[in-house]
Amino acid sequence: MTRDYIDINDFTVLVEEATTNTMVVDTCSFDEPVVAVAFYGSGNVDLKVNYGSQSRTFNHTKGLALSFYADSSVEFEHTVVPEKPLRCILIATALRNLNNLPNQEGEIFSSLLSELVNPSDHYVEGPRFFMTPEMDQIVDSVFNMKYHGKTKMMFFRSQMTALLSHFFGQLATMQTEKINLKEQDKLYRAKEILIDNLDNPPSLSELSRQIGLNSYSLKKDFKELFGVPVFKYLQNERLKTAHELIRNQEATVQEAAWHVGYDSLSSFSNAFEKKFGYRPSQIK
Repeated sequence: MTRDYIDINDFTVLVEEATTNTMVVDTCSFDEPVVAVAFYGSGNVDLKVNYGSQSRTFNHTKGLALSFYADSSVEFEHTVVPEKPLRCILIATALRNLNNLPNQEGEIFSSLLSELVNPSDHYVEGPRFFMTPEMDQIVDSVFNMKYHGKTKMMFFRSQMTALLSHFFGQLATMQTEKINLKEQDKLYRAKEILIDNLDNPPSLSELSRQIGLNSYSLKKDFKELFGVPVFKYLQNERLKTAHELIRNQEATVQEAAWHVGYDSLSSFSNAFEKKFGYRPSQIK
């Protein structure tokens, strides 16, 4: 388990990562009321939020961006298992600091996350959605970062600003689009199904049937909500998972290709190079 705390202006950034050979339950809480956004990387850890007699559970966190208000009585519980490591970036600011945030950031929080700035309970969940490819790339870069000292701080400052900018930009887009909440839940479910079946994904018609949405709406609204077509998202997730397996020396290039559903090693290598700019055999 590693926890890296970084203070940037009136924001606290927590970068948390954990892998394990057995099940481990990790809990954390805040010393004072905060408004925060959590960005979950490729680990897909399970999350449970406990507050009073209530709880909220997330079983598919991979790629999730979750905004919330929480006071000191709220407990966040991550269940880390071998196949579901924890990779999370949390950007938080104390409620008392909102008016002091630079560059009108306080105004952005107040306008787009008004239910969190004026909370009605110990824990209030704000907008949540799966990250765009740009946000995914930033989160991945943080967990693969090798800088130290002042260079590390410069990197974090730039990446956290970019991550929040993408978050609020996507949130503003979602608030003006016409996809209703019930349909959004179906589209989130479609992403979960794809993530769980990288090696043998359903066809578009089968995916439509599973989530209860016609193929036309699935194709159109998936791209509108997440920024990429259904099977472009699937390809991106396949290649990111393969990259992680090879980088962590958990699989050979051939094994990684098979694991994410590629029968042809040359097709896998070509797609990999197109996405990352280098061949899978060049990973160190």
